[in-house]
Amino acid sequence: VQLEESGGGLVQAGGSLSVSCKPSGRVFSNYALGWFRQTPGKEREFVAAIRWSGDNSAYSDSVKGRFTISREAGKDTVYLQMNNLKPEDTAVYYCAMGRGGMTMRDYNYWGQGTQVTVSP
Repeated sequence: VQLEESGGGLVQAGGSLSVSCKPSGRVFSNYALGWFRQTPGKEREFVAAIRWSGDNSAYSDSVKGRFTISREAGKDTVYLQMNNLKPEDTAVYYCAMGRGGMTMRDYNYWGQGTQVTVSP
C-alpha cells in the first residue's frame, strides 16, 4: 500500500486547511487510516484516525472539536479538515494505514508527509 498525501500549506491562526490521503493497492475494510504530526525534535504524535469502513473515528484531545476526519463515500480518499488552527498545530502531517490505534506501531504504511504552517 502506498499513501499519497495532498493539501496543507500556510494559514493564519483561526483559519482552516484540509489535507487528504489516498491509498493505492488493496485496502482491507478493517484497516484504519490515521493522521500523525511531527515537529522538529519531538516524537510523532497521533492526531486522528478513521476506520476504512468509515464507521468509527478517534481524535487526540488537542484537536477534538476543531479537526474532522472523514472518508467520502465512493472515493478512496480520507480527508482531515482542520478548523480554528493554532500556531501549535504547525507540523509535518503524516498519513498512515494499519490496524488502527493511537500509536505509531499500530500502523504499517506511511506517507511522505505534508507541511502545515499556522502563523500567529
